[in-house]
Amino acid sequence: MIRARFDKLFTVAVAGVLAGLVLAAAALPVALVVGLGFGALATPYSELPASLRTPPTAQRSNLYANDGRTLITSFYTEDRVEVPLEKVAPVMRQAIVAAEDARFYQHRGVDVRGVIRAFTVNRSGGTTRQGASTLTMQYVRNVLASDPRLTREERTAATEITAARKLREMRFALSLERELDKDEILRRYLNIAYFGAGAYGIAAASKRYFSTAPANLTLAQAALLAGLVRSPDTDDPINGDADAALGRRAYVLDRLVEAQQVPAAEAAGAKAAPLALSPSQTPNDCAAVPQEQNDWGFFCDWFSQWWSAQPAFGASTAERQDTLRRGGFRIVSSLDPAVQRATTRQVLDIYRVTDRQAVPTAVVQPGTGRVLAMAVNRNYSVADNPSGQKNYPNTVNQLIGGGNGIEGYQAGSTFKLFTMLAALESGLPLDTSFTAPSRIVTRFPNGAGAASCDGSWCPANATPDWMDGPHTMWTAFGRSVNTYFAWLIERVGADRVVEMAERLGIVFRAEDDARLARNGARNWGPFTLGVSSTTPLDLANAYATVAAEGTWCAPLPVVSITDSAGHEVAAGRPDCRQAVDTDVARAAADAARCPVGDQSMYNRCDGGTAERLRLLLGRPVAGKTGSSEGYETETVVAFTPQLAVASIAANPDNPRDAVGATVQARMVDAVGRVLGAALQGQPVRDFVPPSEAVAYRRTAPRDGN
Repeated sequence: MIRARFDKLFTVAVAGVLAGLVLAAAALPVALVVGLGFGALATPYSELPASLRTPPTAQRSNLYANDGRTLITSFYTEDRVEVPLEKVAPVMRQAIVAAEDARFYQHRGVDVRGVIRAFTVNRSGGTTRQGASTLTMQYVRNVLASDPRLTREERTAATEITAARKLREMRFALSLERELDKDEILRRYLNIAYFGAGAYGIAAASKRYFSTAPANLTLAQAALLAGLVRSPDTDDPINGDADAALGRRAYVLDRLVEAQQVPAAEAAGAKAAPLALSPSQTPNDCAAVPQEQNDWGFFCDWFSQWWSAQPAFGASTAERQDTLRRGGFRIVSSLDPAVQRATTRQVLDIYRVTDRQAVPTAVVQPGTGRVLAMAVNRNYSVADNPSGQKNYPNTVNQLIGGGNGIEGYQAGSTFKLFTMLAALESGLPLDTSFTAPSRIVTRFPNGAGAASCDGSWCPANATPDWMDGPHTMWTAFGRSVNTYFAWLIERVGADRVVEMAERLGIVFRAEDDARLARNGARNWGPFTLGVSSTTPLDLANAYATVAAEGTWCAPLPVVSITDSAGHEVAAGRPDCRQAVDTDVARAAADAARCPVGDQSMYNRCDGGTAERLRLLLGRPVAGKTGSSEGYETETVVAFTPQLAVASIAANPDNPRDAVGATVQARMVDAVGRVLGAALQGQPVRDFVPPSEAVAYRRTAPRDGN
């Protein structure tokens, strides 16, 4: 009924034009009829919609591991990747023309013979209806129906059944054919046509139905695909009517024989062939990461967050995600499969997927900010969890990088690094001495708890026998002496320490932390003991800044981004700046060798909380451990000049559920093994020693900004 109404409307609308054409056809050559009749309908090429002159065909973006070959997943609204015509089998080109527009190479965009035939048949009022859309007109319709630059109403108008739409297609098709050659129009058509089963364009269709490339399509395969574009939803042999698909295949084969492009015997053989489908599904989004690499899902999720934050891809999150899903980008990520595998193995050696505790871990490359691995003992999955279990064993929450409701975890004494850096930057040397008592009463306010003395913050050392007494930054950092760093943050200024942490990329995602950082930093003395929530990614990147001699780089999930035209996208390059004076960073690294069993360049280390790490790794290393109040969380960070790793043990569902102190030793071993595996085959590099001035002499402030 709808089709019949359209045909009548179309007939009325073009009756005047057709009347003249029918009369002219009796006495004039077809070419002249086309020139006089339909030529007048053409729209000037310069006035065509921009989408027809430069089609914004939606193409899927592919995300690869850092080898540039291993596909992590794809992102698309339409599964499409464009291919040049020479990479499409000749038989496929012939089949689509035979199926949709046998006179494609004879007409100029509008087939006058086809129009007259359709006019005559449809006017007779029989049940058989004919259209007159050429392949060029179909291309126009497809482009306008999918152009994101048009309004929804304009896109709907591109497919509504009206005479106005048909006339518009004719005008635009005639104009296109004046500017573009036939092969270019055919290429564009093959790359935009919908073939059913979610496959847009011939490349996606070849893969979806036959797991092959368009250059390798056989006669039977090409005829089947060409037959699908007429009714792709109903004739789709995977989800629809396989018999209808076979019927359409036979129709196309008959048209190829009729056009003398395929011998009858060969067509008969293709008709008799079974469907022989070999379907393959292109993964879409992070939930579709292959099951054998399920742990990559968390990296993929963080990549998507990163993309959504890049102004280069649009003005809003929605626009940036649309760009990702339509832009046809080739994205080589920074994820290193070998490092990811080693990190995941070590994480699972600490906790199982079904344990309520988690140990999210991140690996970052100093000097670039590239993230090589993100692992946690969870399934990346939207599957339901048992009652009362929010994030285990299944979750898609970003437990490693934070965001989208994940605020992070307290990292304990690892935050002493920021106090040491602020002190060194202020002009104090590593050799700054203080006799640390078991407990110290500071000027910072603290209203309640064990660390409150008449309203003042008064922290104590965890192991007085080992920690009390005279210390420098070397020994106080090595033994993690709380009272030394409480004294130091009071001397330097808590606001300067908080600012240092922010400068090195610590993000305050928890509302209370953000409020204190913004309005109460001067009184936030406990900050030096890591009471603020953070993530393994933020922490690894902050320590990577020290490893890179003060060069901070924004965490980066990519090695390169290439657009659909093959051009590099600048947003994929490292974004780095000198955040801390080089000598200050070298001094902090020198002191950070003490906790992990390495030795300072000035031979000033004397004990550490993770001394077995240097022996385990067998190369120069620095780092820090941290425990939050009541051992609710445990943290280990370690770095070499080439790599930084941070790991935090916590219960993401209940931060008050203590993981206990004993897990820290297993974490130290795990972090050491991750570093060892990731650095295998790389040269042994030592840290550059700091100057004697920053080691021993008080100076003017050392500004690294």
